[in-house]
Amino acid sequence: MKKVMLPLITGLMAVVLAACGGNEESKEAKNDDKAKTAETDQQKDQQKQMEEMQKKLEKQQVDEKKTVALVNDEKILGSDYNSVLQSTQGQMQQMGQDPTSKEAAEQVKKQTLDSLVGQTLLLQEADKKGYKASDEDVKKQLDETKKQFKTEKEFEAALKKSGMDMKTLEAQIADDIKFRQYIEKEVPAGEISDEEIQKTYDQYAEQGKSSGQEVPKLEEVKPQIEQSLQQQKQQEKLAQKVEELKKSAKIDLKI
Repeated sequence: MKKVMLPLITGLMAVVLAACGGNEESKEAKNDDKAKTAETDQQKDQQKQMEEMQKKLEKQQVDEKKTVALVNDEKILGSDYNSVLQSTQGQMQQMGQDPTSKEAAEQVKKQTLDSLVGQTLLLQEADKKGYKASDEDVKKQLDETKKQFKTEKEFEAALKKSGMDMKTLEAQIADDIKFRQYIEKEVPAGEISDEEIQKTYDQYAEQGKSSGQEVPKLEEVKPQIEQSLQQQKQQEKLAQKVEELKKSAKIDLKI
């Protein structure tokens, strides 16, 4: 299938191109190294723990060519699953949770499949309604992505490391553009009332005061609150839309 709309270029942009620098050696440096032995050992332990965690995370992945689900006879492949899986794992880790525990692993799997099925249904609906991404729009977005890298060579290295080729990236960008067009026209967030903003601000202010933090004035944070509420409303509407589409869809989970 075509690449479903992922946290787009996130997979690509998340690739870290690290460069290792050398250290000059001297008698003073050697003495300094001895003083840092304990710290180095601790770093090695941390590195080992990170490597062990990474191995556990990778065990949750599936074969890239495996069909993990059929949505109205459209295949969702393991490569799509693994991309969203990594994003889901990362979100769970940011919340201080271990995505490799038995219970969490099931939650991660379900959340990943739900996300893929929902994205596929929405993209199918966008196709039915005739939403398209022009070559010009795709090129513009691709150029913006390339600007995040210092050189073309660095961009190509990141692309390769992310497991994508140019054709796949362009298809993903096109899906992202089409998806945003669909959301803007079919699932608008709607207006946010002053009452909703005030209520949210009061909750933030109360939490801030209870923790001893300085609370900014409403006027200073009103735009951020409004944007947050719009995103929340839109997510709720999208979830409702997916549930509606599921009623008439043929969904077959393979894992």
